[in-house]
Amino acid sequence: MNADELSAVRRDFHRIPEPAWREFYTTVRLVEALESLDVDLDELHVGPDAIAGEHRLAVPDDAELEAWYEQARAAGADEEILEKLEGGYTGAVAVLRQGDADAGPTVGLRVDIDALPRTESDDPEHVPAAEGFRSEHEGAMHACGHDAHMTIGLGVLEAVADSDFEGTLKGFFQPAEEIIGGGKAMAESDHLADVDSLLAVHIGLDHPTGEVVAGIEGFLAVSHLEATFTGEPSHAGGHPEKGRNAIQAMATAVQNMYGIPRHSGGATRINVGVVEAGTAANIVAEEAKIVAEVRGETTELMEYMDEKARTVLETAAEMHDCEVEIELGAQAPSAVSDDELAAVVADVASGVDGIDTVLERDDLGGSEDATFLMREVQQNGGQACYVGIGTDHPGGHHTATFDVDEESLSHGVDVLAGAIERLGLEEE
Repeated sequence: MNADELSAVRRDFHRIPEPAWREFYTTVRLVEALESLDVDLDELHVGPDAIAGEHRLAVPDDAELEAWYEQARAAGADEEILEKLEGGYTGAVAVLRQGDADAGPTVGLRVDIDALPRTESDDPEHVPAAEGFRSEHEGAMHACGHDAHMTIGLGVLEAVADSDFEGTLKGFFQPAEEIIGGGKAMAESDHLADVDSLLAVHIGLDHPTGEVVAGIEGFLAVSHLEATFTGEPSHAGGHPEKGRNAIQAMATAVQNMYGIPRHSGGATRINVGVVEAGTAANIVAEEAKIVAEVRGETTELMEYMDEKARTVLETAAEMHDCEVEIELGAQAPSAVSDDELAAVVADVASGVDGIDTVLERDDLGGSEDATFLMREVQQNGGQACYVGIGTDHPGGHHTATFDVDEESLSHGVDVLAGAIERLGLEEE
């Protein structure tokens, strides 16, 4: 695909954003785009055939899934493809075998496909609004570049098919990254078992157009906890002693979670992001909920924070004579980009037109569930690398004005396709 075609594809995805596990129309459009490429795919696995569905994390309730499913149907999504995705089994894996595939490597490319639950800016200075490809789903937006990631993935498949690469290329179009809910399900599928090298990609990350980070690292392992405190209601004025106050238990837990001792082994984080409780000032609340997250520089540090947080939640409930039910929302481990694979990316990127700066390493400082796929490949004896493709973005990631410089789409295709071709040539 040339630059204009890449831009058109990206804008098509941008118009129809769908949040995690609700990427029904998105997956249908992906399948249609994959089938229309000038590429003779050997396999195309869709929905439940692309992921290990029992390992999905943070799946919305049935009513929410059904609403988005019907919205995709009303928008004209192909019924035959759509039916395969019912129940929130989204995503796809495309397989291309080329030349003497058995003698060459199996290389994976992971891109994410979900959007964020936020409203996109309608300011006329915002390019998608000005040029007619602003989100058509109010309250949902591609505010992190996943529309660009899908486009780059499609472009790479086509470019590799037109190259001298000999081996197998697998394109992993992963759902539910924004809630760290889809990486585990894709990693637990059978599709990663034979992957020798895995490349994952993200656009932007505060790096400008023309800059490439060959190997991003510093992923914080993360775990989301959802806790529900249950007590006993009563009239706060007439019989306060008869109540068991779930809000008191929740408040005690919130305060003490922030007091968990940090660890000498590395950086740790904790945040309580959602609190919900109460119905009236004169009612002792019988139920209270919190949603919190813990992070660690390593998976072990995250597990340390998770264990301490659970202890705080349980003891806060006991202190106020309440019960607490703790559920795992989603989770992702830490990971490290392999030096040898990052070196290949850096060498290729240095020769790509429009790339002015190549950084060997940079820390993400956040979390990403591509780490599930990276660790799976590494534990199987392969290598993995997370690549950053710089793009000028007027608004920060996850903001209403986020957008990408579409020149960076070609940069991503050229860098990744070049690295994959190089891996195939080195195997010979």
